[in-house]
Amino acid sequence: MHQIENDFLRVKLREYGAELTSVYNKKTNIEHLWNADEKFWGWHAPVLFPVIGRCIDDELVVDGIKHPMEKHGFARKSTFRLMERSDSKIVFALTSNEATLKVYPYQFEFLVAYHLDGHQLICSYEVINRDNKPLFFQLGGHPAFVVPFLSNEDYEDYYIELENTEDAERHHINAEGFFDGRRSLVLDNSNCFQLEKDMFNDDAFIFKDIRSRTVTIRSANHAHYLSVHFSDFNYLGLWAKVNAPYLCIEPWIGCADTEGEKVELSAKERIVALEPNEEFNAFYSIEIG
Repeated sequence: MHQIENDFLRVKLREYGAELTSVYNKKTNIEHLWNADEKFWGWHAPVLFPVIGRCIDDELVVDGIKHPMEKHGFARKSTFRLMERSDSKIVFALTSNEATLKVYPYQFEFLVAYHLDGHQLICSYEVINRDNKPLFFQLGGHPAFVVPFLSNEDYEDYYIELENTEDAERHHINAEGFFDGRRSLVLDNSNCFQLEKDMFNDDAFIFKDIRSRTVTIRSANHAHYLSVHFSDFNYLGLWAKVNAPYLCIEPWIGCADTEGEKVELSAKERIVALEPNEEFNAFYSIEIG
């Protein structure tokens, strides 16, 4: 386990999955990251690479060859190596190896960095193509935040606020985790909606068309807040297990497959194509106030 901190925040991390395990506000004594209680969901903040969500038949198809690929990819269950560490910054790395090549036939380097800047934790990703052919991937974060912040509050005291007024549709996924063409209106010329413990009965709220690139968890009872800024990401997922005391805010580049549409990896939705020796960078930040 590793730790970085500044005057405001103390953050703990582990090499397994390059995963955040704690984001603690030293001024308010509030732990904001979910504790991975397996009664509900046994993760804190998995890193999603090289796919988002499920692939049809749990397979990647690369040049006509099928490769097994579990939901959200293998990075979250891989042990990264520590590359760099200071009081306020840490960098982990995952390099292609015999195990990854069996499921993802590319030579790559994947760096995950965390850097504290005042009240913000900046979560950065860098993908480097070490192969002699184009590299295709999706990429995302999946941090889970404790809701409510305070023990004397309820989940329903909280609401989600977007930076812009939106007409926002939710794209639904079915019980197998694939998009099925259903859409429903969540925001009608508005920028906020209430949290409810049963709101995820039909799985995640996935937004593909919103203009906002900041989403904030707020309480009706006080001014404390948590914001996720995700300007480098084109999709947003919100999710929790039903009746669980947390909320996942998930910035994504790419998403799960659509039912009945098995395609090559290179044709997956919002896939990133990276030429040999090129680098791809993206980051999101968590701001706590």
